[in-house]
Amino acid sequence: MKLTTRALVTPFAALLMTATTLTGCAQAGGSSGKGAADGLAAPAKKDIAMQLVSSAENSTLDWKAQYGYIEDIGDGRGYTGGIIGFCSGTGDMLRVVERYAKSRPGNALERFLPALRKVKGSDAHTGLGSPFARAWAEAAKDAKFREAQDAERDASYFDPAVRQAKRDGLGTLGQFAYYDAYVMHGEADADGTTGFRTIRSQALDAARTPADGGDETAYLDAFLDARVDAIREEPSHSDTSRVETAQRVFLDEGNLDLDPPLAWKVYGDSYEIKSS
Repeated sequence: MKLTTRALVTPFAALLMTATTLTGCAQAGGSSGKGAADGLAAPAKKDIAMQLVSSAENSTLDWKAQYGYIEDIGDGRGYTGGIIGFCSGTGDMLRVVERYAKSRPGNALERFLPALRKVKGSDAHTGLGSPFARAWAEAAKDAKFREAQDAERDASYFDPAVRQAKRDGLGTLGQFAYYDAYVMHGEADADGTTGFRTIRSQALDAARTPADGGDETAYLDAFLDARVDAIREEPSHSDTSRVETAQRVFLDEGNLDLDPPLAWKVYGDSYEIKSS
């Protein structure tokens, strides 16, 4: 979990990536958006969600190439790595490595567990450094490591975000808006950041959820407004394009089902997912 603008990739990070080129941690209305029972959890929609997040986190739609990504982006959260930017400073990177150690005992990352526990809550690299970064990148070749990242993403971010969105009566776009907020801000507030719970609370001050009889578009507008405010409060990050020229575009188009074709911009770069 983190806030990140990863438009530039350091030479060191480029050497560590397991994929080709990279081009984000923290703690009455109703619509056709509720048409599909699975919503964002449907495989095709989940893949769209991952592409959207990757456009903001890695400046590419190729999210499956990001398992080996790792670098310190200077946001105060230590190392950022993997498919949604797990961070050494926030503890989710530690949980990924713990999951990996359970499924692949003796792997090359396991020896860094004590160091990851010590640096949690800080931006320190103590006991990690380039040996850890190289081991992380190398581990991305192992399906067990990729599964550990997938499992941590789902347990800490995707599943709770989608559950809450469904409880609020939101369709696929709203579920994605919640998920992206979880990824970037985490669930709860941390020092200097505003978490998902507060963002949602601020949205509820301005509009009712569809589950409470409110209009879905009006509520999502309020949620995105609160999200933009949260991004602007973050000392190291102020670019709101992942909301204003992406999610807000889909909302203004009335695309509450998040159906392709989709066209959006993040950090000035243009992206497109075509119809299947």
